[in-house]
Amino acid sequence: MKVIVFVTPKKNVLDPQGAAVGHAMHSLGFTSAANVRVGKTVEFEVDGQDTPEFRATLDKLCNDLLSNPVIEDFRYELEA
Repeated sequence: MKVIVFVTPKKNVLDPQGAAVGHAMHSLGFTSAANVRVGKTVEFEVDGQDTPEFRATLDKLCNDLLSNPVIEDFRYELEA
């Protein structure tokens, strides 16, 4: 199974990289862009089934390693 984890800054956290990208987009004429946020994506494959226990383990991995829960949120998608 493929796991795709999306990590983004929390809504109330300043995102200077997102602000810089937003400014660059405006400079390039893409003026309709607003509230640009920059995050990261982590993809990996695992053996196993999508069970509540697996999701609990994945939540712990995301919370303890892949994101900083103080300033970042995460979500993930599973592909068979």
